[in-house]
Amino acid sequence: MNTGIIGQSAAFRDIFRLLERVAPTDSTVLVTGESGTGKELVVRALHERSGRKDKPFVPINCGAIPKDLLESELFGHEKGAFTHALRSRPGRFELADSGTIFLDEIGEMDISLQVKILRVLQEKEIERVGGNGARRVDVRIVAATNRDLEEEVSAGRFREDLFYRLNVIPLHLPPLRERGGDIAMLADHFIAAFSRKTGRPKLAFQPETRRALEHYTWPGNVRELENIMERLAVLCEADLVRPEDLPAKILEQDGVREAMRSMPQPSALEAPPPEPAQPVSAAGRRNGQAAFVWPTLADLSKYQLNLKDFLDQIEERLLLEALENAAGVKNQAAEILGIKRTTLIEKLKKRNME
Repeated sequence: MNTGIIGQSAAFRDIFRLLERVAPTDSTVLVTGESGTGKELVVRALHERSGRKDKPFVPINCGAIPKDLLESELFGHEKGAFTHALRSRPGRFELADSGTIFLDEIGEMDISLQVKILRVLQEKEIERVGGNGARRVDVRIVAATNRDLEEEVSAGRFREDLFYRLNVIPLHLPPLRERGGDIAMLADHFIAAFSRKTGRPKLAFQPETRRALEHYTWPGNVRELENIMERLAVLCEADLVRPEDLPAKILEQDGVREAMRSMPQPSALEAPPPEPAQPVSAAGRRNGQAAFVWPTLADLSKYQLNLKDFLDQIEERLLLEALENAAGVKNQAAEILGIKRTTLIEKLKKRNME
């Protein structure tokens, strides 16, 4: 089934089979899954495989529009319905007539608007803001959310009757971490696409790099993987992606830097105590401070680290300690480290520590 969705894991084969059966119908579908799992891509595939594929596909993010404007966006308004309503305007439901409307992040919708969505599902009618008559609409409604709507119903934030109206065909997208070999397949797809876009030869992955990608849990799912592949296509200097080219958080989770964590802390050489009869001057205190033991090449060899990894580890540790000592206040952390605040922020961004 050609849907534009990449994946061959067992979880996604089940999704393909469900899409094949559901797409030709007009049944309402509720797509659930974590942010970044590709819910809109699946909904677009559903529309493209339906009998409405030549009709409009109209998406709207219910969480991105202020609730006082969302009603007008969905249902349209008549001239003079509110301030600045200088002319009548159709809403998304009217624009989607004969096609599919995609209500993304419906779990964010205010409960007062949920009643009106329920009416559309039941009566196939909408009423513009400021209007005094119903308008018939023929739309297939597909909704998506990253929330657990059953929990939202229990908490009184989502209408139970609307939930059951939407949940005719539930379709749950698994997070990327549960898709096994799909991670490598998606990484190859994205790195090839971004390599072409940047006009460079396709980047390849070292085996250790591929292993690190597959072991990472991908909290941002496919969207996070895509963003990192774009970053590599732009910033990677060689045509082979090494583990050290990946963001620190991936290496940390994979255990690439675990050896560094187990390295003994630099030991301190105790300075001899001052003579009892002699007062200790400020200079004497500086001279008598604990001495730092420098790492050697033997340390790098022992813990299988190259110079870049070692320096990155040292810098990251100091950044974290400074932030901890400053209770997260970046100005103070920068002062502790003796760098500018802008420099600190750049270093944090580079390591995704913002």
